[in-house]
Amino acid sequence: MDLAWIITIFTIGFLGSFISGMVGIGGSIINYPMLLFIPAALGFAVFTPQEVSAISAIQVFFASLMGMLVFRKGGLLNKSLVLYMGVSIIIGSFMGSFVSNALSSSVINLVYAILALIAAVLMFLPKRGKDVEDVSKVTFNKPLAVILALIIGTVSGIVGAAGAFITVPVMLVVLKIPTRVAIASSLAITFISSIGSTTGKLLGGHMLLVPSIVLVIASTIASPIGAKLSKKINTKMLQWILAVLITATVIKIWFSIFL
Repeated sequence: MDLAWIITIFTIGFLGSFISGMVGIGGSIINYPMLLFIPAALGFAVFTPQEVSAISAIQVFFASLMGMLVFRKGGLLNKSLVLYMGVSIIIGSFMGSFVSNALSSSVINLVYAILALIAAVLMFLPKRGKDVEDVSKVTFNKPLAVILALIIGTVSGIVGAAGAFITVPVMLVVLKIPTRVAIASSLAITFISSIGSTTGKLLGGHMLLVPSIVLVIASTIASPIGAKLSKKINTKMLQWILAVLITATVIKIWFSIFL
């Protein structure tokens, strides 16, 4: 086992998990392309897309879990929001997985690209939600939250990718959730939705033991650090970091469509 290879995987996992804990987007949008291309570029063994998807799933599971626990201790987790949107996203993902069998790859990619573009646009719109620390005072439109979560879950299920980076902008702009509460709640929702995907990947036989263990260790260390830093960073700065990451993701998705 090459030590340099392990360090490379750990570094990738650390970066993805750190950002996951800081802005509540799961980390797979960063880890997936890095795991796919960086080891190959450095001359190490090449991961297949199925293997990358599997080990990214385990990273998202632990990164979202550790980040969620940090925010939970800080009292920023809105349990009602997590319940309404979490359950709806899971239901939507099952529906999307079923619908995807009847759609072509080009249609699937286009739908996801459009939804991602909407998420990017939302991040540049004014945010009206006040930056309150008392979660008990946070209110939101429950029927609207359920409908939006169903849409996000369905599209994510169709594409077979996490929708956490879309969930946060929707919480901020449409549901008017305060930034820190949105990040904390998004991590909890991502954790809930990742249970099924991680289980599926484990049963699918694409999970690689050593890279998965390395990513779990990286996630356990990095995600809490990112979550703790998130509490100290100005909310406007957090929103800009999110905007940049989501915009980069949108560019990547649209670029892949036209390749």
